[in-house]
Amino acid sequence: MTNSIRKILVTSALPYANGQIHLGHLLEYIQTDIWVRFQRHRGNQCYFVCADDAHGTPIMLKAEEEGISPQELIDRVHVEHTRDFNHFLVSFDNYYSTHSPENKHFSELIYNRLNAKGHINRRTITQLYDPEKQMFLPDRFVKGTCPSCKSDDQYGDNCEVCGSTYSPTDLIDPKSAISGAVPEERESEQLFFKLGDFREFLGEWLDQGHTQKEIANKQKELFEQELFEWDISRNAPYWGFEIPGETNKYFYVWMDAPIGYLASFQNLCDREGLDFDEYMNKDSNCELYHFIGKDIARFHTLFWPAQLHGADFRTPNGVWAHGFLTVNGQKMSKSRGTFIMAQTYMNHLNPEYLRYYFAAKLDNSIEDLDLNLEDFQARVNSDLVGKLVNIASRCAGFITKVFDGKLGAELADRATYDQFVAAGEQIAQSYENRRYSKAMRNIMALADQANQYIDAAKPWVLVKDDETRPQVQDICTQGLNLFRLLLIYLKPVLPVTAENAESFLNIDPLCWKDISTPLLNHSINRFKPLLTRIEEKQLQAMIEETREAMETKHKPASGPGPLADDPISDEINIDEFFKVDLRVAKILEAGHVEGADKLLQFTLDIGGETRNIFSGIKSAYDPDTLVGRLTVVVANLAPRKMKFGISEGMILCAGSGDKEIYLLEPDSGAKPGMRIT
Repeated sequence: MTNSIRKILVTSALPYANGQIHLGHLLEYIQTDIWVRFQRHRGNQCYFVCADDAHGTPIMLKAEEEGISPQELIDRVHVEHTRDFNHFLVSFDNYYSTHSPENKHFSELIYNRLNAKGHINRRTITQLYDPEKQMFLPDRFVKGTCPSCKSDDQYGDNCEVCGSTYSPTDLIDPKSAISGAVPEERESEQLFFKLGDFREFLGEWLDQGHTQKEIANKQKELFEQELFEWDISRNAPYWGFEIPGETNKYFYVWMDAPIGYLASFQNLCDREGLDFDEYMNKDSNCELYHFIGKDIARFHTLFWPAQLHGADFRTPNGVWAHGFLTVNGQKMSKSRGTFIMAQTYMNHLNPEYLRYYFAAKLDNSIEDLDLNLEDFQARVNSDLVGKLVNIASRCAGFITKVFDGKLGAELADRATYDQFVAAGEQIAQSYENRRYSKAMRNIMALADQANQYIDAAKPWVLVKDDETRPQVQDICTQGLNLFRLLLIYLKPVLPVTAENAESFLNIDPLCWKDISTPLLNHSINRFKPLLTRIEEKQLQAMIEETREAMETKHKPASGPGPLADDPISDEINIDEFFKVDLRVAKILEAGHVEGADKLLQFTLDIGGETRNIFSGIKSAYDPDTLVGRLTVVVANLAPRKMKFGISEGMILCAGSGDKEIYLLEPDSGAKPGMRIT
């Protein structure tokens, strides 16, 4: 570790201010927070800022839908986001909003500097206009058929099937995603940032290791053609900042969103008396890092450094991208209960469990990360409870009960302690390089070694003999000192557990610089369990709450007549529909499920194959009356692990719930296994 103190400014991408924080979001903020806490832990000066991304058409429309002003919406969401980040121990020095006077100032400053240097172009383009909403449509609010691969239901800027980029006017059969109206083509004058002016600068910047090679190579594909100009303006009505010198023109949200990093830091500087220019002038010796998702890499590795460079600000030392989060190997799903909100998780589980699991799987690549709930439970229970906390619980009792709570004057095995200290530098390098999974593997290997040491020493045997009892004090002093080292190494990941361990060990806050000095001749406090095991029922309760919350969110309003009917769901295309395998099934067995209020259990014949399926239709049917009847099932639904067993499909019913449930039955003549077409 060097003696010089680094001065570092770190940001995470700005969460959009029209929705709740979910576990997919938290992957990034936890990744960033671990790195920030590590830097502080090593004695560096590291500031961490972020903000709500509070501008754009979606904010305006969401507020309109709720009957409130955009300001009221972003104020409410800011409170919710702040709560969730605090729960997950994300240690922002400032969490702000892009709808701020500081952001208005920097947005205008950067635009004016770019404009004065000739980097802004003005030209008339054809845009799509919603005649019903009487507004020009942002790219993402136009949907239609991809002009390249002909996939339906694609956004107006790029195809999620083939990856093609295009103009909204290139879409086949475009429709407004707001009103459903067929948009009209209208001419409009817009402002453009001339990215091509920075071709040489960007080429050098990308080659200098400021982002991952995969990201750099992807961006440099654009260099094979003329770098395009980036539309930075939007017409009224629009929720954002008006462009100086223009009438009814606003900065596109992606223009002022990254500038929100500067605004949030300026707000912190004003509050704390820091020197903004020391960090952000073009000759700064301080460090600047952005942590982002790979989906917004183009904005952060092309447009953003070009804007900063063109406006005479410093550019980032690093823009580090991560992959997406999947749950149980699949995209987060509302129907499967895996689209888990931060608040829902907090209702059931310790946030440090998720911090550790993410750390145990995060590398410095852009590969996606899977939250496998069974693995999550097993790893937390094994590593944190079975290995880490177990060291302290095995040693503390002897020190408290036999030696009046006082550690010995020497270690039983100084060589092993020094080995643990020496491992710290490699662990530090793994943290620095964002290779958290490697750091966690090394730490847990040390935890295994500490437990093996205690197993071999057998203090529970030695304490029974007056002659060998004194050895127990040094053995347990050794064990607790190894535990202390492990907590020093894990403190960036488990800050609350580290704080509780500090209280138990009766010491000042754990610091990386203290690893070489063991804790000797020192009184400790009585040990209390630091972490407890994850139980299966906690995971199931979290999933059920998630599923119920989504069902409630989409439940139709009650009342007479048509208002009580379910609204038609969002459209799907024919390819998506064909993925659903509907089969005729014969009910072989049906029965009650012990302990379940709503479920019946079925054994079904779907044509030479039997399936076990649970269905929530107990209130409407006596199971004895169902045996022998035909019904329709979704045969290719992924098996779902429930409290009462595995459900291998879904029985289709209609109705509004409770006793008004009607089993779908095919016409007579249908046979088990027939596919519904």
